[in-house]
Amino acid sequence: MKFVVSSSALLKQLSAINGVITANPVVPILENFLCEVSSGKLTITASDLQTSMITEMEVDAEESGSIAVPARILIDTLKNLPEQPVTFTIDGSSYNIEIHSANGQYRLSGENATDFPKIPEVEDTYDVSIPSDVLGNAVSNTLFATSTDELRPAMTGVYVSMNDESSTFVATDGHRLIRYLRTDVSSANKSSLIIPRKALSLLKSALPTETMPVTVQFNVSNVFFKFNNIQLICRLIDERYPDYENVIPQNNDNEMTINRLELLSSLKRIAIYANKTTHQVRLKISGNELHISAEDLDFSNEANEKLTCEHEGEDIEIGFNARFLIEMLNNLDSDEVILKLSAPNRAGLIVPKDAEADEDLLMLVMPVMLNNYA
Repeated sequence: MKFVVSSSALLKQLSAINGVITANPVVPILENFLCEVSSGKLTITASDLQTSMITEMEVDAEESGSIAVPARILIDTLKNLPEQPVTFTIDGSSYNIEIHSANGQYRLSGENATDFPKIPEVEDTYDVSIPSDVLGNAVSNTLFATSTDELRPAMTGVYVSMNDESSTFVATDGHRLIRYLRTDVSSANKSSLIIPRKALSLLKSALPTETMPVTVQFNVSNVFFKFNNIQLICRLIDERYPDYENVIPQNNDNEMTINRLELLSSLKRIAIYANKTTHQVRLKISGNELHISAEDLDFSNEANEKLTCEHEGEDIEIGFNARFLIEMLNNLDSDEVILKLSAPNRAGLIVPKDAEADEDLLMLVMPVMLNNYA
């Protein structure tokens, strides 16, 4: 088998799917790209058994064939080649691969394509079309709050619930919870699924910058994303998701509205002086003033700042993990945010003051108990 392709075009396609490949895969052949040529089209597949990505591109080829090519050495070679046509010559019996460029030639050993695991087929699926920018926002707003605790597998992914009116995306790690609702994305079939963190991270990186429809198909075991010339297939997490609705406090009489960037900047400064284990910062709201403070008794470090805010309700003092607050505020776009509180020992809610008409974003963060409430 022989085909000619642009070095930079091939590198671009490989880079889009390379994130799937792990350093020490369960099956050694998964260190390879599966390359299949048919009717002048090159199909490249990368997989780690749980997640697979497939991309297609046009090549100059007169015959069909397939080969598994070592991913790391191929990408490193292409990265160091200037833009030019490169010719791949594959020996079907020995699986030797020769790459010819204007500079020289390179030889590497491939593997039998038939040893590459079969990728799940699209069967008995429900279909939904989601604009790429909407899907990108949903992933960005939830992915950072997923858990890394493999003992609670359901929380290591993003929970997606769809009905004929809206779609809800939820992520939690037990300390914080994000609920992102879209009324412009719906499915005639009421369904719910948990998509793994790695697959969504890869999807987020691969989504195009220009807005286009992304075809999402899912069944009981897998979800399929398709856009441009890229497909992403991943196995769903087969677990029951926690009942997140019961965690969200309903009666929050204390509401503080404040400039997001001012609060974010202040928290970043104050967090430097917080305890390195708890990252605790103290928020004291009295009248239209917010006092933010932190201390690390082990090193006699202490800091406090005062910000102006709009406040409705009684004065309140509450502690939070600064890292969680900073991460949440970083993922918001609104100029102003509203912090809704009920009691020092109950979760606080952060919502953007200005949200798009079709979206509803709620961020919940659990408090850290202050000494005077212990």
